[in-house]
Amino acid sequence: MNHILIDLCYAILDTVWDVLPIALIIFGFQFIILRKPIPNLKKIVTGFLLVLLGLGFFLEGLQAALFPLGKLMAYQLTNPEFIAGEHAGRILQWWDYHWVYLFAFAIGFSTTIAEPSLLAVAIKANQVSAGAIHTWGLRIAVAIGVAIGIALGVYRIISGTPLYWYIISGYVFVLIQTMFAPRMIIALAYDSGGVTTSTVTVPLVAALGLGLAGTVPGRNPLLDGFGLIAFASLFPIMSVLAYAQLSAWSNRRSQKSST
Repeated sequence: MNHILIDLCYAILDTVWDVLPIALIIFGFQFIILRKPIPNLKKIVTGFLLVLLGLGFFLEGLQAALFPLGKLMAYQLTNPEFIAGEHAGRILQWWDYHWVYLFAFAIGFSTTIAEPSLLAVAIKANQVSAGAIHTWGLRIAVAIGVAIGIALGVYRIISGTPLYWYIISGYVFVLIQTMFAPRMIIALAYDSGGVTTSTVTVPLVAALGLGLAGTVPGRNPLLDGFGLIAFASLFPIMSVLAYAQLSAWSNRRSQKSST
């Protein structure tokens, strides 16, 4: 128990050190450049303290639970005895890891739905668009994109294929989608790829990738363990653009049928 409390204190101190430059810039511009008092100063300071405590608890929880759990799940799901079963001893092929793909899809979807930064962007997009962009619709579209991307990234690790094949092909597909997507969704779709790589998604996905690369035969954690975050950033752009294109197509179809 004492060990956990000490680690928690260190995590909070590290968080204070990381957030301090942001606070100095904000308060410095407010008092030195703008030369105006901050409204609701007590409420803002309280919010900063809650952010520091929340991030400290979250980071310590990652180190104590989520990182080890992600590596443990990767090890267990890639255990040859679990995969091959009664046929243990044979050479495993990429299709034998179906449970790993399912786990990667599920963990990608669930972590994205729980991502605080995505929720903030979805709420703002709903407000700015006057309800045209639905909060849950955007969150689910992004989550599906992340889930597909991480599952495909897991396949890349297991198969050992080069990362650049997927990234180059993916961005070519995104450019083609961009030419046909509604203008109002393009910037939001590109931002959606960035907000997914935040506090919840990155630690779990990184732990999964490193765990897989460390347990799949012939893979190097340094060379193959990283790269899943790139998939988690790229595929939400595709899914949000596709969501907008399908919505636009459905609206045009409904208008034609009504006339």
